[in-house]
Amino acid sequence: MQRYRQRLVLSLLVGSVFFQIGCRGLFNRRPETAATPTAIPAIEIANRSPVSANLIVKMVDQVGSAVVQIKTISTQANPSTSPFELPDDRPDSGTGSGFIFDQQGLIMTNAHVVEDADQVLVILKDGQQFPGQVKGSDPLTDIAVIKIEAKNLPALTLGNSDTLKAGDWAIAIGNPLGLNNTVTMGIISATDRSSSQVGIPDRRVNFIQTDAAINPGNSGGPLLNLKGEVIGVNTAIIGGAQGLGFAVPVTIAKRISQQLLKDGQVAHPYLGIRMVSITEETKELLQEQTDWQVQQNKGVVVVEVLSNSPAATAKLQTGDVIVKIGKTQIDNTEQLQELLQSVTPEDQLTLTVIRDNQTRQIQLKVGTLQPKTFSRQS
Repeated sequence: MQRYRQRLVLSLLVGSVFFQIGCRGLFNRRPETAATPTAIPAIEIANRSPVSANLIVKMVDQVGSAVVQIKTISTQANPSTSPFELPDDRPDSGTGSGFIFDQQGLIMTNAHVVEDADQVLVILKDGQQFPGQVKGSDPLTDIAVIKIEAKNLPALTLGNSDTLKAGDWAIAIGNPLGLNNTVTMGIISATDRSSSQVGIPDRRVNFIQTDAAINPGNSGGPLLNLKGEVIGVNTAIIGGAQGLGFAVPVTIAKRISQQLLKDGQVAHPYLGIRMVSITEETKELLQEQTDWQVQQNKGVVVVEVLSNSPAATAKLQTGDVIVKIGKTQIDNTEQLQELLQSVTPEDQLTLTVIRDNQTRQIQLKVGTLQPKTFSRQS
């Protein structure tokens, strides 16, 4: 019974937070053939009001033709529940958004829009339809790249999300609920929202938060600034909430797309642990429900070590408190995740942990996370 209670409280503490760490350093690699420059120029807004109706109309008119609708069909059979019935292999369809970022037919969207799709159909604003080929998909950042056989297409400019600030204007264009080229406007509500804060801890992205309306079907569409430049890829909403939409920063999306075009996938570093930040609440629960003696007020507690993982090979143990990686102090899980975004598979890390009130140095060789498929609401 005691062991069951321990497992229950650990499950409540960490939920599904698998910190199989993503890596930004890897995204710096450039593909052998980089995407060509975009066709649509940014709009100059000097000496104009930032909320000028004419400016918004002009911008949307200029960039809207590069936003596409994506329809998918999956013909995977659903298993029958009765030995006297045939499996249900009727096509399962879905819809989402995307945008052209290269005149030669390259389209960016969300990975969850095209997951499990056997057929992908891209519909342009003018009604033209093209079969799409998924060049690569990365579930951990929710970015995918589709190729269609077309040339001289209108294409969006990929901007810079690193300079975004709360209060900047933002415009979303997509196909929510099948309503093509729907435009909504708002502001950047916040930047650097961690995946755990958003409620999708299996992702490896710090999101842009916006109050520009994002609804089911907007997934994969662009979030734009007033110049018509892409600053994010709309990706998530929180059910039941209003004015809470999230986008993958374009700086990350651009690097991921380059890696996907080069290799078809992205190699994310992997430790193989589940962990939780030390807070007064988690510290009290851990000390009540386990035999771990957590004395620290900062750091992260390892609550599970996955089998056959780099952490298991390094002999990390449940109850270990990670307080430092290399020379960098670790106070919480978000900080650890952010720090590890600069490492790559095969790197050697020195972890400083507290075990049984004693400080230990553990050498860990970073592994590679195997691709997974995740679901997401949007």
